[in-house]
Amino acid sequence: MNNQNLLSISQNPSRSPTNQGIVLLSRRELDRMRRVGKLAANLLRHLEPMVQPGVSTQALNDEAERWTQAQGAISAPLGYAPDGHPPFPRSICTSVNEVVCHGIPSPKQILKDGDIINIDVTLILDGYHGDTSKTFLVGNPPTPAQKLVEVTQESMMRGINEVKPGARVGDIGAAIQTYAEANGFSVVREMVGHGVGRQFHMEPQIPHYGNRGAGLKLRPGMVFTIEPMLNEGHYGIKVLGDRWTVITKDKKRSAQFEHTVAVTETGVEIFTL
Repeated sequence: MNNQNLLSISQNPSRSPTNQGIVLLSRRELDRMRRVGKLAANLLRHLEPMVQPGVSTQALNDEAERWTQAQGAISAPLGYAPDGHPPFPRSICTSVNEVVCHGIPSPKQILKDGDIINIDVTLILDGYHGDTSKTFLVGNPPTPAQKLVEVTQESMMRGINEVKPGARVGDIGAAIQTYAEANGFSVVREMVGHGVGRQFHMEPQIPHYGNRGAGLKLRPGMVFTIEPMLNEGHYGIKVLGDRWTVITKDKKRSAQFEHTVAVTETGVEIFTL
Protein backbone atom coordinates (compact mmCIF):
# COMPACT_ATOMS: atom_id res chain seq x y z
CA MET A 1 0.00 0.00 0.00
CA ASN A 2 1.33 3.42 -0.81
CA ASN A 3 1.24 6.88 0.64
CA GLN A 4 -0.22 10.12 -0.71
CA ASN A 5 -2.05 10.34 2.61
CA LEU A 6 -3.48 7.65 1.01
CA LEU A 7 -4.98 9.52 -1.89
CA SER A 8 -5.37 13.10 -0.78
CA ILE A 9 -1.86 14.55 -1.08
CA SER A 10 -0.57 15.46 -4.52
CA GLN A 11 3.13 14.73 -4.74
CA ASN A 12 5.25 17.71 -5.78
CA PRO A 13 8.74 16.52 -6.75
CA SER A 14 9.94 20.09 -7.16
CA ARG A 15 9.42 21.00 -3.52
CA SER A 16 12.55 21.84 -1.55
CA PRO A 17 14.20 18.66 -0.26
CA THR A 18 14.65 18.59 3.51
CA ASN A 19 15.37 16.06 6.22
CA GLN A 20 12.25 17.08 8.15
CA GLY A 21 10.42 14.02 9.42
CA ILE A 22 13.08 11.56 8.23
CA VAL A 23 13.73 8.70 10.67
CA LEU A 24 17.06 6.85 10.47
CA LEU A 25 16.67 3.34 11.86
CA SER A 26 19.17 1.79 14.25
CA ARG A 27 20.82 -1.59 13.67
CA ARG A 28 18.32 -3.20 16.05
CA GLU A 29 15.41 -1.60 14.23
CA LEU A 30 16.77 -2.70 10.86
CA ASP A 31 16.89 -6.28 12.14
CA ARG A 32 13.20 -6.03 13.00
CA MET A 33 12.46 -4.64 9.56
CA ARG A 34 14.27 -7.60 8.00
CA ARG A 35 12.07 -10.01 9.97
CA VAL A 36 8.77 -8.39 9.06
CA GLY A 37 9.89 -7.80 5.47
CA LYS A 38 10.69 -11.48 5.04
CA LEU A 39 7.33 -12.39 6.55
CA ALA A 40 5.47 -10.11 4.10
CA ALA A 41 7.37 -11.65 1.18
CA ASN A 42 6.47 -15.12 2.45
CA LEU A 43 2.79 -14.15 2.53
CA LEU A 44 2.86 -13.23 -1.16
CA ARG A 45 4.61 -16.51 -1.88
CA HIS A 46 1.96 -18.35 0.12
CA LEU A 47 -0.89 -16.71 -1.83
CA GLU A 48 0.61 -17.19 -5.29
CA PRO A 49 -0.73 -20.75 -5.91
CA MET A 50 -4.26 -19.45 -5.23
CA VAL A 51 -4.07 -16.91 -8.06
CA GLN A 52 -6.12 -18.95 -10.52
CA PRO A 53 -9.25 -18.45 -12.64
CA GLY A 54 -12.37 -18.99 -10.55
CA VAL A 55 -10.89 -17.78 -7.25
CA SER A 56 -12.45 -14.74 -5.61
CA THR A 57 -10.40 -11.84 -4.31
CA GLN A 58 -12.23 -12.34 -0.99
CA ALA A 59 -10.79 -15.86 -0.78
CA LEU A 60 -7.32 -14.42 -1.23
CA ASN A 61 -8.01 -11.91 1.53
CA ASP A 62 -9.37 -14.51 3.92
CA GLU A 63 -6.40 -16.82 3.45
CA ALA A 64 -4.00 -13.88 3.91
CA GLU A 65 -5.66 -12.98 7.21
CA ARG A 66 -5.67 -16.60 8.42
CA TRP A 67 -1.98 -17.02 7.55
CA THR A 68 -1.00 -13.68 9.08
CA GLN A 69 -2.67 -14.49 12.40
CA ALA A 70 -1.01 -17.92 12.41
CA GLN A 71 2.39 -16.19 12.19
CA GLY A 72 1.59 -13.95 15.15
CA ALA A 73 1.48 -10.84 12.96
CA ILE A 74 -1.15 -8.17 12.23
CA SER A 75 -2.57 -7.05 8.87
CA ALA A 76 -1.84 -3.32 8.75
CA PRO A 77 -4.43 -2.35 6.08
CA LEU A 78 -7.41 -3.77 8.02
CA GLY A 79 -9.18 -0.80 9.59
CA TYR A 80 -6.57 1.70 8.39
CA ALA A 81 -8.19 5.13 8.12
CA PRO A 82 -5.80 7.98 7.25
CA ASP A 83 -6.93 11.59 7.10
CA GLY A 84 -10.64 10.99 7.35
CA HIS A 85 -10.83 8.12 4.88
CA PRO A 86 -13.25 5.35 5.83
CA PRO A 87 -11.50 2.41 7.48
CA PHE A 88 -10.08 0.04 4.88
CA PRO A 89 -12.34 -3.01 5.19
CA ARG A 90 -9.96 -5.83 4.24
CA SER A 91 -6.55 -7.23 5.14
CA ILE A 92 -4.92 -6.91 1.69
CA CYS A 93 -5.39 -4.87 -1.48
CA THR A 94 -6.33 -6.74 -4.66
CA SER A 95 -6.11 -4.58 -7.78
CA VAL A 96 -7.31 -6.26 -10.99
CA ASN A 97 -6.66 -5.04 -14.55
CA GLU A 98 -7.56 -1.31 -14.71
CA VAL A 99 -7.40 -0.93 -10.90
CA VAL A 100 -4.16 0.92 -10.15
CA CYS A 101 -4.09 0.31 -6.39
CA HIS A 102 -6.15 -0.10 -3.20
CA GLY A 103 -8.63 -2.54 -4.74
CA ILE A 104 -10.95 -3.96 -2.06
CA PRO A 105 -11.36 -7.75 -2.04
CA SER A 106 -14.89 -8.97 -2.67
CA PRO A 107 -16.65 -12.34 -2.90
CA LYS A 108 -18.25 -11.05 -6.11
CA GLN A 109 -14.92 -10.43 -7.86
CA ILE A 110 -13.89 -13.71 -9.45
CA LEU A 111 -10.56 -13.93 -11.25
CA LYS A 112 -10.77 -14.79 -14.95
CA ASP A 113 -8.25 -16.25 -17.36
CA GLY A 114 -6.34 -13.33 -18.85
CA ASP A 115 -6.58 -11.03 -15.83
CA ILE A 116 -3.64 -9.46 -14.04
CA ILE A 117 -3.88 -8.81 -10.30
CA ASN A 118 -1.68 -6.87 -7.93
CA ILE A 119 -1.72 -8.17 -4.36
CA ASP A 120 -0.43 -5.62 -1.86
CA VAL A 121 0.30 -6.79 1.69
CA THR A 122 1.58 -4.99 4.77
CA LEU A 123 2.24 -6.86 8.00
CA ILE A 124 3.05 -5.61 11.49
CA LEU A 125 5.41 -7.71 13.60
CA ASP A 126 6.91 -6.48 16.89
CA GLY A 127 5.68 -2.98 16.06
CA TYR A 128 7.36 -2.71 12.62
CA HIS A 129 5.77 -2.74 9.15
CA GLY A 130 6.75 -4.86 6.14
CA ASP A 131 5.19 -3.61 2.90
CA THR A 132 5.37 -5.36 -0.48
CA SER A 133 3.29 -6.10 -3.56
CA LYS A 134 3.45 -8.09 -6.77
CA THR A 135 1.38 -8.27 -9.94
CA PHE A 136 0.44 -11.83 -10.88
CA LEU A 137 -0.75 -13.28 -14.18
CA VAL A 138 -4.06 -15.13 -14.03
CA GLY A 139 -3.97 -17.97 -16.53
CA ASN A 140 -2.62 -16.70 -19.84
CA PRO A 141 -3.08 -12.93 -20.28
CA PRO A 142 -2.50 -11.38 -23.72
CA THR A 143 1.05 -10.46 -24.67
CA PRO A 144 0.62 -6.70 -24.02
CA ALA A 145 -0.49 -7.42 -20.45
CA GLN A 146 2.45 -9.74 -19.88
CA LYS A 147 4.82 -7.08 -21.20
CA LEU A 148 3.28 -4.48 -18.87
CA VAL A 149 3.92 -6.72 -15.88
CA GLU A 150 7.50 -7.52 -16.92
CA VAL A 151 8.38 -3.88 -17.57
CA THR A 152 6.85 -2.76 -14.26
CA GLN A 153 8.93 -5.24 -12.30
CA GLU A 154 12.10 -4.28 -14.15
CA SER A 155 11.40 -0.57 -13.67
CA MET A 156 11.12 -1.15 -9.91
CA MET A 157 14.45 -2.96 -9.89
CA ARG A 158 16.09 -0.17 -11.88
CA GLY A 159 14.84 2.30 -9.31
CA ILE A 160 16.14 0.15 -6.47
CA ASN A 161 19.54 -0.08 -8.13
CA GLU A 162 19.88 3.70 -7.81
CA VAL A 163 19.70 3.59 -4.02
CA LYS A 164 22.96 4.34 -2.20
CA PRO A 165 24.31 6.97 0.19
CA GLY A 166 24.56 10.35 -1.50
CA ALA A 167 22.14 9.51 -4.30
CA ARG A 168 19.02 11.63 -4.71
CA VAL A 169 15.37 10.64 -4.64
CA GLY A 170 15.11 12.01 -8.17
CA ASP A 171 17.61 9.40 -9.38
CA ILE A 172 15.13 6.66 -8.44
CA GLY A 173 12.23 8.27 -10.27
CA ALA A 174 14.32 9.11 -13.33
CA ALA A 175 15.49 5.50 -13.72
CA ILE A 176 11.92 4.19 -13.45
CA GLN A 177 10.41 6.78 -15.78
CA THR A 178 13.08 6.41 -18.45
CA TYR A 179 12.71 2.64 -18.68
CA ALA A 180 8.90 2.68 -18.50
CA GLU A 181 8.45 5.30 -21.19
CA ALA A 182 11.05 3.67 -23.45
CA ASN A 183 8.80 0.61 -23.41
CA GLY A 184 5.65 2.55 -24.21
CA PHE A 185 4.10 2.77 -20.72
CA SER A 186 3.26 5.73 -18.49
CA VAL A 187 4.12 6.21 -14.81
CA VAL A 188 1.37 7.15 -12.36
CA ARG A 189 2.24 10.53 -10.83
CA GLU A 190 -0.02 10.88 -7.82
CA MET A 191 0.83 7.69 -5.95
CA VAL A 192 4.28 7.51 -4.37
CA GLY A 193 6.56 5.31 -2.31
CA HIS A 194 7.01 6.23 1.33
CA GLY A 195 9.08 5.84 4.42
CA VAL A 196 8.08 2.88 6.56
CA GLY A 197 9.05 1.53 9.98
CA ARG A 198 7.10 1.85 13.21
CA GLN A 199 4.56 3.80 11.19
CA PHE A 200 2.81 2.58 8.04
CA HIS A 201 3.49 5.79 6.09
CA MET A 202 6.31 8.23 6.86
CA GLU A 203 8.67 10.59 5.12
CA PRO A 204 10.32 10.56 2.66
CA GLN A 205 7.96 10.41 -0.29
CA ILE A 206 9.45 8.56 -3.27
CA PRO A 207 8.01 9.63 -6.65
CA HIS A 208 8.43 7.14 -9.48
CA TYR A 209 9.28 9.82 -12.02
CA GLY A 210 11.56 12.84 -11.93
CA ASN A 211 14.98 14.24 -12.68
CA ARG A 212 18.41 12.97 -11.77
CA GLY A 213 20.17 15.00 -9.13
CA ALA A 214 16.91 16.38 -7.74
CA GLY A 215 15.26 15.80 -4.40
CA LEU A 216 16.34 14.57 -1.00
CA LYS A 217 19.82 13.10 -0.54
CA LEU A 218 19.77 9.48 0.65
CA ARG A 219 21.49 8.55 3.93
CA PRO A 220 22.25 5.20 5.60
CA GLY A 221 19.40 4.10 7.86
CA MET A 222 16.61 5.45 5.64
CA VAL A 223 13.95 2.82 4.94
CA PHE A 224 11.23 3.32 2.34
CA THR A 225 9.18 1.61 -0.34
CA ILE A 226 9.72 1.77 -4.08
CA GLU A 227 6.44 0.81 -5.75
CA PRO A 228 5.94 2.07 -9.31
CA MET A 229 2.54 1.82 -10.97
CA LEU A 230 2.71 1.69 -14.77
CA ASN A 231 -0.28 2.14 -17.07
CA GLU A 232 -0.84 0.85 -20.60
CA GLY A 233 -2.37 4.18 -21.56
CA HIS A 234 -2.27 7.65 -20.03
CA TYR A 235 -1.04 8.04 -16.46
CA GLY A 236 -4.27 9.72 -15.35
CA ILE A 237 -6.16 8.08 -12.49
CA LYS A 238 -9.41 8.57 -10.58
CA VAL A 239 -10.72 7.45 -7.20
CA LEU A 240 -14.02 5.55 -7.02
CA GLY A 241 -16.87 6.31 -4.65
CA ASP A 242 -15.57 3.97 -1.95
CA ARG A 243 -12.75 6.55 -1.57
CA TRP A 244 -10.12 3.82 -1.81
CA THR A 245 -10.16 2.09 -5.19
CA VAL A 246 -7.99 3.90 -7.76
CA ILE A 247 -8.49 3.12 -11.46
CA THR A 248 -7.00 4.35 -14.73
CA LYS A 249 -9.07 7.13 -16.29
CA ASP A 250 -8.94 5.43 -19.68
CA LYS A 251 -9.81 1.99 -18.21
CA LYS A 252 -6.62 0.46 -19.59
CA ARG A 253 -4.57 -1.97 -17.52
CA SER A 254 -2.17 -0.99 -14.76
CA ALA A 255 0.52 -3.01 -12.94
CA GLN A 256 2.54 -2.45 -9.78
CA PHE A 257 5.46 -3.99 -7.90
CA GLU A 258 6.74 -2.94 -4.49
CA HIS A 259 9.68 -3.64 -2.21
CA THR A 260 10.70 -2.18 1.13
CA VAL A 261 14.37 -1.17 0.98
CA ALA A 262 17.02 0.31 3.27
CA VAL A 263 19.90 2.61 2.42
CA THR A 264 23.07 0.92 3.73
CA GLU A 265 26.60 2.27 4.15
CA THR A 266 27.51 0.84 0.73
CA GLY A 267 24.26 0.69 -1.23
CA VAL A 268 20.85 -0.87 -0.73
CA GLU A 269 19.26 -3.84 1.02
CA ILE A 270 15.86 -5.21 -0.03
CA PHE A 271 13.90 -6.43 3.00
CA THR A 272 10.99 -8.00 1.08
CA LEU A 273 12.72 -10.38 -1.32
